[in-house]
Amino acid sequence: MSDDAQAEAGTAEGQGPVEISEDLARHLENKRDDLFEKFEIRDEFPQAVLEEAEERTDDVIAEIEDEIDERTDLRDLTTWTTDPIDAQDFDDAISVEERDDEYVLWVHIADVTHYVNPETSMWDEAVERGNTVYLPGYTIHMLPPVLAETVCSLVPNEDRLAHTVEMHLDKENLSYETIEIYKSVIESDERLTYAQAEKRLEDPDAPLHEENTLVHELADRMHEQRKEDGSLVLNPARDRAHTIIEECMLKANKAVTHTLMWDRGVEAMYRVHPQPSPDEWSKALREIQDLDGVSIPGSTWEDPRKAVNATLEDAPGRQLDKIQWAVMKVMPRARYMNDPFGGHHALNFEIYGHFTSPIRRLSDLINHWIVYQNDVPENLVELCDRASDKQKDAEQCEREYKNFLQEVGLDPMAVNNRGIEVVDDEDADKTL
Repeated sequence: MSDDAQAEAGTAEGQGPVEISEDLARHLENKRDDLFEKFEIRDEFPQAVLEEAEERTDDVIAEIEDEIDERTDLRDLTTWTTDPIDAQDFDDAISVEERDDEYVLWVHIADVTHYVNPETSMWDEAVERGNTVYLPGYTIHMLPPVLAETVCSLVPNEDRLAHTVEMHLDKENLSYETIEIYKSVIESDERLTYAQAEKRLEDPDAPLHEENTLVHELADRMHEQRKEDGSLVLNPARDRAHTIIEECMLKANKAVTHTLMWDRGVEAMYRVHPQPSPDEWSKALREIQDLDGVSIPGSTWEDPRKAVNATLEDAPGRQLDKIQWAVMKVMPRARYMNDPFGGHHALNFEIYGHFTSPIRRLSDLINHWIVYQNDVPENLVELCDRASDKQKDAEQCEREYKNFLQEVGLDPMAVNNRGIEVVDDEDADKTL
């Protein structure tokens, strides 16, 4: 068995798809159709949008060749992607270097706005959809998959157009010394799954071992620093590969929106998360304190976010879900706003916005366009409201579909991780 096969053996993916009958498959399809109607989610793309996407994927290599002289050529920089095993598109890649007096972290994001701009039908359709909707075993894309999975996917050993965030970080405190955001051409060296990235960290002789080790040390420090600063961390047991991606994307998102706010003075689509009232926080902390085997350290009560972080680290595993739920119940919804003030309470960032997922979120697509144009769409406030509302619809749709799966005897997590295979009725086996 190869190393990669071993890395995936024993995982949910290695168990094969969840088998269901044709009758149950029809039942699920009817439920999805009902939910799409309820939340005004468009499952099918208009023909004109599909045709436009097909046209934009014609002769990709020649188009990229034409672009190289206009961009920063980063093809010689060691670059790789890390994504779930079932990812259909790879929209972010990273590169890292340690220098005598600084770290340099590059986050390369697929340059979606090179293909999707306000003059295109695909842009209008993205505004209509607002985001990609992920249901267990079923995805409704914001952009046509033919585009997202080809020219906008940072596949290995292929030249790709990217929007790069280059961050020079102080070695002592990891603060930004300089931030540069520019159009680039990259060539990813490898596509790693999370399981493969973990193996690369373990094996000193593996390709990309040194790069993954360096970026993990950096990400781990950024993670601990965020916690010390009061950022809420509801998932304390995240593995190293996920920590790398999460922290690098947070650092890049923050860099972009700080640049827009302070250096350029232009509006953007900011992510604003209001804080719960003191009474709501007290209610959540009391509920957590009353759980069996759970104790909130006395020194942390003054800062509820730090109290939750400290409690989650020492709490019995059986109580983690209850602690997280107690917090989520009192948290207001985050919204997209054209004004960052109020900040992001959960992250404890004064200014924050999204940039790293333009294939699946309207907010990131808009912010790519703002960075590129150094100007904002006239209807930015309307676009902020649209993105916020469609995100809420997507979350509610996902919640109701998961509940339905449970009602018909399916495990949503198993379906999500393993996918579904429809088999003859007598062969179907729903025992999960």
